[in-house]
Amino acid sequence: MSQDTWLQNYDATCRLAQEIAENIHERNRQQRTGGNPAKMNMTLRASLQKLKQNIAQLKESLLRASSSRRIMPSEADRRHNLIDDLLTREKQLNGTFKGDSTEQGPSRSTLMAGGAGMSEGDTANPWLINETDETRGLTFGEIKQEQQRIIEAQDAGLDALAAVISRQKIMGQDIGNELDEQNEIIDDLAHLVDKTDGRIRNETRRVKLVETKSASCGMLVVIVLLLVAIIVVAVWPV
Repeated sequence: MSQDTWLQNYDATCRLAQEIAENIHERNRQQRTGGNPAKMNMTLRASLQKLKQNIAQLKESLLRASSSRRIMPSEADRRHNLIDDLLTREKQLNGTFKGDSTEQGPSRSTLMAGGAGMSEGDTANPWLINETDETRGLTFGEIKQEQQRIIEAQDAGLDALAAVISRQKIMGQDIGNELDEQNEIIDDLAHLVDKTDGRIRNETRRVKLVETKSASCGMLVVIVLLLVAIIVVAVWPV
């Protein structure tokens, strides 16, 4: 399954945050070596503003997708957590940028990057503060690879979930078709029962009519026989 637009925008925002961290580190290096970081500061301010806008767009897009139920609640929660992580990174980057922008020495940035004894050739932590145990000691490339591995694992999980949902959808459609066929059979049986019941009622009325006529004819025969007997007795010579 290919990534959707939201995940692609999230990846782009993560890359922007990492780029800002690297630029802050480069800006600090220029300050320590006596360079002029003015141009870098302008670039960082624009990038930080862009990062803020991207995070706001991610939040708005996630809210629309969650409200319209285009994504499952569990996936919405996961993406909310990703946005919270980005907001934390943005806050850290802004604090680091503003806190180090006027410093000319290595004291604060160097200490937070891992100690005053770190050489310029060493790779510093891009977030500078609140580093987790999972990323401590990793380079930018290693952190990026770990993030990519996590995203790939999440994509694999989404693929498996999508396959399950697809199978359930097909099963639901098959069950619906079967129910439609059963309902048609039941309707045919009900129609047949109605027709049969009507025929039975008609035949019952005919039988009752025949019985009534038969009873009337039998009584008439009895009366005729009695009359004949009376006439025979009357005219029979004594």
